[in-house]
Amino acid sequence: MKFVALSGSLRAGSLNTAVVRTVADLCLPPVSVTVYEGLGQLPFFNQDVESVCPPPEVMAFRELLASADAVLVSSPEYAHGTSGVLKNGLEWVVGGGELVDKPVAVVTASPSMTGGDRAQAWVKETLEVMGAKVLPESLPIPLAGAKITDGRVHDEATLAALKDVLAAMARAAKEQGAREE
Repeated sequence: MKFVALSGSLRAGSLNTAVVRTVADLCLPPVSVTVYEGLGQLPFFNQDVESVCPPPEVMAFRELLASADAVLVSSPEYAHGTSGVLKNGLEWVVGGGELVDKPVAVVTASPSMTGGDRAQAWVKETLEVMGAKVLPESLPIPLAGAKITDGRVHDEATLAALKDVLAAMARAAKEQGAREE
């Protein structure tokens, strides 16, 4: 079973990048996680370009998402929304349908008390409009700076919650696979 994890932050010390790296560490066979690190290399979305010939970076991103059994999106909260780079990446896959009916979990790691709940709501709404199957097990991580050290989540309760998210993704992916057969 193949999962893809995206961090909506380009910052070297990103809390959300720490989350996706931790998720990759937590996965056990038969599940594997590919952490996609190319959001910053995607050009700005332009529907004229998309309709003629999407750039190779975009095609590779779309193929990766299409091949995934489930996707995890970890988003920062900037001004009560998600990052521009994550929004741009999602815009490139609206027309391609790579996330239609695909199980997607949303995590928001934030230094705030709310855990990035507004960004999480924004990302979920966007994914639902795109036709993704947004999982209810999505997770806000409040006060994330105290739960992450050296680029990985170390807080036991948060690690357990992330394992629950992964288990929900695996269940949803199996159910989706059974429906497609």
